[in-house]
Amino acid sequence: MDKAKLLRQLPAVHELVNCCEFCGCPSHLLTAAARDVLAHWRAEILDKGVTPPDTATLAEEVVVLAEKGMQRNLRPVINATGVVQHTNLGRAPLSNSACEAVLKIARGYCNLEMDLETGERGERYSHVEKILCRLTGAEAALVVNNNAGAVFLALHALAQGKEVIVSRGELVEIGGSFRIPDVMAQSGAVLREVGTTNRTHPRDYERAVGPETGLILKVHPSNFRVVGFTREVKRQELVALGQRNQIPVMEDLGSGVFVDLLQYGVEHEPMVQETLSAGVDLVTISGDKLLGGPQAGIILGRADLLQILKKDQLLRALRVDKMILAALEATLRAYLEKSATKEVPILNMMALTRADLEKKAKELKNLLEEAIKGECSIELKPGVSRVGGGALPITDLPTTLVVLHPQKISSAVLVERLRLGDPPVVVRLQEEGILIDPRTLMSGDQEVLVKAVKGALQG
Repeated sequence: MDKAKLLRQLPAVHELVNCCEFCGCPSHLLTAAARDVLAHWRAEILDKGVTPPDTATLAEEVVVLAEKGMQRNLRPVINATGVVQHTNLGRAPLSNSACEAVLKIARGYCNLEMDLETGERGERYSHVEKILCRLTGAEAALVVNNNAGAVFLALHALAQGKEVIVSRGELVEIGGSFRIPDVMAQSGAVLREVGTTNRTHPRDYERAVGPETGLILKVHPSNFRVVGFTREVKRQELVALGQRNQIPVMEDLGSGVFVDLLQYGVEHEPMVQETLSAGVDLVTISGDKLLGGPQAGIILGRADLLQILKKDQLLRALRVDKMILAALEATLRAYLEKSATKEVPILNMMALTRADLEKKAKELKNLLEEAIKGECSIELKPGVSRVGGGALPITDLPTTLVVLHPQKISSAVLVERLRLGDPPVVVRLQEEGILIDPRTLMSGDQEVLVKAVKGALQG
């Protein structure tokens, strides 16, 4: 058919919008969607000479596009991957008490920078500083927007124009292209590498110390491990070297933990308390990794050094808002009250036993079998979960997986439909099938997940 005739088959924008008024979408969104749909089909006609759908079908496309435009971009997702701190899915979910604290503070005014006792201007960091010091034994504390910001601020405030000694084996890169050498260069500090990739000795640091040395930096390799013929200088050795030469020693712990993970059957990760008790002058950690709170960078250590950081003009660009402080305070209080394992979701997930996970997996399997009635074969298999978030890279957490094998569509199609659903469900796809790990399912997720799988199988 002649392309001009095909183009005339397309309705006008207002005609198409009139066919969609029943859907309840705002007229301006329907108009924009109608223009996009018509533009798409005009291009199809001109490029390929295809016959456009009828007006009713075009109206359905408009409604789908308009409703998609009404969805929030940032949406809750069901994490069925078993990766406890899934960076792409927002890392640590907050505890109920942290969420309640954020809601109370966000919906009105608060004493963010007012000392209620004196009526004078206060310091926003004071709301969590005392709790952090009590939990860790630090003299002082400061909170910024993330751990990269914490490292950057410390280097900028304490070592701008000076040398910072770092082992070559600790010049790490983490997700998002955060590289220690690059951050150091941006901060104005001068990198002084010592040792080799796999072996660094105390004498390497000793030889590097000089009049230009401003800081000794130790970086915990949170997201990788070097094994075999290795030598790492212990923090106590660095502290002794720093004290002899009156040079501050700083350690970037990355994830940062306040409890011994061995109690959950997880490999030991350096605790903030033990690092500070070893004499390290400054410690930086993340708030949203193994701590289980909101995204934040926490700096702990000597009061005189923290005071220098607080006076740095860069701090204003890195400061946190009232909602972050509210969530962080609630999370820290759970540790203070010895209820973190129960209240903080990531600790609760890591603490789940084989028996706990097998029970959850069986319950989910039964619910799925009842709902999908032969459209998908289901089995249970032993497997492993991951801590994720750039922490504990070689740690396997034993779990029981629910494995799906769809009968009428491919596994890849089902995975895509689940991800594009409402709410989105993220699973793992491997050779053995679609893997659902109950470890990372939150309260109430099971029923929603079953409904999502059923809907995705039916298209």
